[in-house]
Amino acid sequence: MDLDTLLIRYFGTADPRATGAETLASGIERCQVDLGLEQDRGKRFALWAMLYLLGSAPDLDVAFENEEDREAARNFMDLLAASEGNEVS
Repeated sequence: MDLDTLLIRYFGTADPRATGAETLASGIERCQVDLGLEQDRGKRFALWAMLYLLGSAPDLDVAFENEEDREAARNFMDLLAASEGNEVS
C-alpha cells in the first residue's frame, strides 16, 4: 500500500494538513474501522502505520495478534523516534 494512495483514499488529498478538522476526524475513523476489518497482515500494518503517524493508532496488542507484527511496529516507532533527532535544517 502506497502512503499517498492511502491518504487520498481516507482524506481526499495526499496532504492531510490541507483538510479541515471534520474531514481529518472522519478519515481517521474510517481508517480505524478498516484496520479492524483487514485480514492481510501487510495491509493492516500499512493502515496502523498511517494511523500512528497521525497520532491515532491503537495499542500494539490491540492492532496485531502476531508478535512478529508487534515487533515490526516497535521497530517502526523506534526508527521514527531516532529520525526526529536527525533532521537537517
